[in-house]
Amino acid sequence: MVRFKHFVAASAALATLGTLAACAPDSGAKNGANGGGVFTTVDANNPITPGAPMNPYSPNGNTFLSYNSMRLGFEKKNPMDANDAFPGLAKSWEIKGDTLVAHMQPDAKWSDGKPVTVEDIKMSMAIALTQGTASVGSGQLSEGLNVASVTAVGKHDIEFKQAAGTNNANFAKQILGQSIVPKSVYGHLVPADIWDTIAASQQVDAAQAKAAQAAVDKLNETGKAIAAFAPKKDVSAGPFVVKRVNPGSAILVRNKYFYDLGKIAPSQVVIRHYSGNEQIWGFMKNGDLDAAPFTAIPTNVLNQILAKGYKRADGTSYVNASIAFNQSKAPYDKKEVRQALAYILDREAITKVGQPVGGMASTAPAGMIRKSTEQWLGADEVGKLNPYAHDEAKATELLKGAGLKQKGGKWYLANGKQWKITLQTVNGFSDWIAASTVVANELTAFGIETKPALSADFGAYQTDMAAEKFDVGWWLTAVGADPRQNFQRLYGESDGFVANGDKVTHTEKKGDGNWMHGDETFTVDGQSINPGQLTASLAGLDTEAKKPVITQLVKATNQEVPVIPMWDYTNVKFTYDKNFTNWPKNGQDAILANQPGVWMMQGYIQAKGK
Repeated sequence: MVRFKHFVAASAALATLGTLAACAPDSGAKNGANGGGVFTTVDANNPITPGAPMNPYSPNGNTFLSYNSMRLGFEKKNPMDANDAFPGLAKSWEIKGDTLVAHMQPDAKWSDGKPVTVEDIKMSMAIALTQGTASVGSGQLSEGLNVASVTAVGKHDIEFKQAAGTNNANFAKQILGQSIVPKSVYGHLVPADIWDTIAASQQVDAAQAKAAQAAVDKLNETGKAIAAFAPKKDVSAGPFVVKRVNPGSAILVRNKYFYDLGKIAPSQVVIRHYSGNEQIWGFMKNGDLDAAPFTAIPTNVLNQILAKGYKRADGTSYVNASIAFNQSKAPYDKKEVRQALAYILDREAITKVGQPVGGMASTAPAGMIRKSTEQWLGADEVGKLNPYAHDEAKATELLKGAGLKQKGGKWYLANGKQWKITLQTVNGFSDWIAASTVVANELTAFGIETKPALSADFGAYQTDMAAEKFDVGWWLTAVGADPRQNFQRLYGESDGFVANGDKVTHTEKKGDGNWMHGDETFTVDGQSINPGQLTASLAGLDTEAKKPVITQLVKATNQEVPVIPMWDYTNVKFTYDKNFTNWPKNGQDAILANQPGVWMMQGYIQAKGK
């Protein structure tokens, strides 16, 4: 399970302020040609790591997306079109069958003054395939980075072709989203025959499977050396370049060669280190940040930040907080029991305590957030979903029908034992912990004795969950704008399904991350479906072809209730008008989903008074 770093940030303990002494910008920082000055923020995905290389492939590298780390485009998180993106180093692009043609920014240059070339792009795509994304044969490449060739087809035009035999509907998204680095810095790390190795890894002939695996292994070994590389200085094609990195902050200055420099107001960007939400809140209470990312935040802290003068801008976050079950364990193996629990839990009341600022109570189990469900299914179909509104009488009816008994205000399992729930959550995940208290109180009041339990950290939580040590626990679902990502969360490897191209297998075997143990097939609207197969099929379908498949998966999820979604997260950003103005506003989901460096490239963030 991937836990987004900005949610991790929500869990960290209050850090000391001792590291902040080195946070000051250059004393000589002055307004730039556009009236800028110093823009101060934190990077939600990348706290400062002292001593780490300025390398985007390093797990803790001190590079900062949209400032000094660039891509061809920046995803808009459009649920109806995964390939929709803002321009980056590519000014525009065209999708032609299995090919993408990118039209590059004609004035794109690195911060050393050298032009960004097709060789830089080609090498960057090859490097991307050394970072654990390569896989044996084209059969597994229908959803990942399945690029087979990169060729110049014009002075500023580059053609990317998919591997033979693959059908990746999100090919453009994969290409546009890769880090672009200079060949002058990384070229010596990349073998001259790397595209031969890539071709060998993409063979579809089963007789060549061993050779393909050997090629994948060779790519991964090359990737290790690249990830460990420490450039002597930063060479950036973005609007900024790193000047220095201190333990408490990174100082970036404007790249005078940036292709669209006229839009970039700040002369410097200071990215401050943080180790927890509380530290970010402290920065805002002091008025230290010009912009701040999403953090899980209580109402009293929100009021203090707003009182300081910050404004909030809300965008859509494609993530649910849910309660999930190990469906191999009684009584959670019965859908009637899971449905009953959904009726018992008052999601409005739980959300008010768990996520009063950054959450909206979920309206129905669907596998996607409410907004995505409405976009894909339409109002009529959404209206047919069971909302599982709070209804204890209905829950009682379902539980008795499932063979459970109620005696003396307590519920008992079919084997006569009292039903007790341990609800697992994670130390430091303040929203989950607060909400768990309400969940426990509601279930206990209904007669199901429930107590929250705490895992020491998220790593331990994931390990123990995969080892099936928990029957009931919190889980992030939806997780992205792409419906395939949403349903893979429920009907992927955690549920025993493994996709290999358009072929899907299912196992009940324990271990290897399979802990949900839902049924391989079930009947929805009189039709037997395989949710893992349907989910895998989404990788190669266009928008119209996806709609009936998504409708089936939503109905299946609404019926089977593999998880109970508590709330949809809200992407709450904060901005401060002290030094800059012209910020993205409420509801501008696509731009708010990106970092402030993308905001600048799109013409937002201007010096105040200019």
